[in-house]
Amino acid sequence: MSRVDIVSLATEYVNNSPNNYIAEDNAIHPRCVGMKIFEAPIFAFGSADDDLYVRFKSFSIIGSHFMSPAEWLPSAKTVISFFLPYTDIIKAANSIDSKWPADEWLQGRYEGHIFINQLLEYLVENLSEAGCKSLAPSLDQRYKVGNTGDNKMHTSNWSERHAAYTCGLGTFGLSKGLITTRGICGRFGSVITELDLPKDSRNYSDIYEYCAMCGLCINRCPVHAISIENGKNSLRCSDFLEKVRGECKPRYGCGKCQTNVPCESRIPKVTDYIDDLLP
Repeated sequence: MSRVDIVSLATEYVNNSPNNYIAEDNAIHPRCVGMKIFEAPIFAFGSADDDLYVRFKSFSIIGSHFMSPAEWLPSAKTVISFFLPYTDIIKAANSIDSKWPADEWLQGRYEGHIFINQLLEYLVENLSEAGCKSLAPSLDQRYKVGNTGDNKMHTSNWSERHAAYTCGLGTFGLSKGLITTRGICGRFGSVITELDLPKDSRNYSDIYEYCAMCGLCINRCPVHAISIENGKNSLRCSDFLEKVRGECKPRYGCGKCQTNVPCESRIPKVTDYIDDLLP
């Protein structure tokens, strides 16, 4: 199985699966019925033994609880990372109210998460049928998320964003999201496989290289959890997400810092935000 095969399988699945659309039975508002969640994915392929995975075990990055690709799969050769951009209807809906996530966003976050798991299962199944041991860490029984690790912060033992950065999909932004060539507004997934595929290079050297540090996401945050000086206060953000979950259970999410910002759908340029910075 080649890189082209994997990308084609995933793209066809995203474009044609009915699960990438909100069914009437699941819609929390009539306008969400039939709404498409994700556009076609973009991919990057990285080495399973990249030195960055060891560095992520540092207390200052993720922590010793982070598991490297080889710890998930001893025969690992390649990490396959993908980004699924949200559709314009979800982005536009979440750009309106600055204090509370749109219904469309809540559906995209919750039903979208279910869909990504289905896509991961589909890719793992196809790779396995081709004779290549493969797994998706986020679906593995060893996957843990919560207030764990060295610093007892809300982290997991596998990070989709850090894997995407390592593979070459993009760099981090002030809001701690990852900015890709299709922007920051979407979701990531990854598969670890023993299939040895050609690797992509990282076309950046700084973890914030794609972020313009314009600060426009600061005012987008409903709970003022982002600042130029300190970046994102994850605890304050998590508290707000729990508030949303409490009122919208089982759905949750926010995404204000990802919408109506210059990096929403692409790598930002100075001309994207200069008017907002003028007095």
